[in-house]
Amino acid sequence: MRLVIARCSVDYAGRLSAHLPMAVRLIMVKADGCVAVHADGGAYKPLNWMNAPNRLTESHGVWSVANPKGETLTITIDEVLSDTAWEMGVDPGLQKDGVEAHLQALLAANCDAIELGMRLVRREFPTDIGPVDLLCKSADGATVAVEIKRRGEIDGVEQLTRYLEFLNRDPMLRPVRGVFVAQQVRPQARVLAGDRGIVWVEVDYDALRGLESRELRLF
Repeated sequence: MRLVIARCSVDYAGRLSAHLPMAVRLIMVKADGCVAVHADGGAYKPLNWMNAPNRLTESHGVWSVANPKGETLTITIDEVLSDTAWEMGVDPGLQKDGVEAHLQALLAANCDAIELGMRLVRREFPTDIGPVDLLCKSADGATVAVEIKRRGEIDGVEQLTRYLEFLNRDPMLRPVRGVFVAQQVRPQARVLAGDRGIVWVEVDYDALRGLESRELRLF
C-alpha cells in the first residue's frame, strides 16, 4: 500500500462532476489499484475514490486515474509532505460473528428466502480479493453474487461492488449481478445499492431458524 500526504486538489469526471479545492489530504493507493482520497476526519469513507480496475499515471505533479467506464479522477499535487509504501501481505479477510455466520448457513440452505428459484453454487466462493459469501444461480440461470451482513451498511455495498467488478472479468461467470442481504439494510446503503444496480433484501433471522415471530398478530 502507498500512502501519500499532500496538498492537492481533486477533480472527478464521469456520471457527474465533482471538485475538491486545494487542501492537505491523504492519498491511498492499494495493491489492487484502488485509489482513495481522505481528509483528516469522517471515519472510513473517502472524499473521492476510484475502484479497480483502473490505470494510474503520474506526470509533473498530476495524477490521472482512469477506468474502463470512462470515469477519470485527476489529482493535482501542489506539495508532497510524505510518500511511503508498505507491504501488507495477504489479508485473511473479515471474521464473521456467530449470528452472521449462522445467517449465511441458513440462507445457503434456503436460497428461496433471498429470491424465488435461486439455487446455491458454492459458499465462500474464492476470489483474489476475498471470498464471496454465496455464489448462486437465479431461476433463469444467471450468476448471482450474494453478500450477507447482520446490519446492512454502506461498506457492505462497497464490498459487494468490488466482488462484482472482479467476477465480471471472468467470461465463464459474467454477467454477474449482486444481491445484498441483511437483517436490516440502512437507508444510505439502500440508496447506494440502487445506484450500483444491486438488489437489497431484508431477511428475518428468527423466521429462517423456524422460530415464531414475537410480533402480535390477529391470526
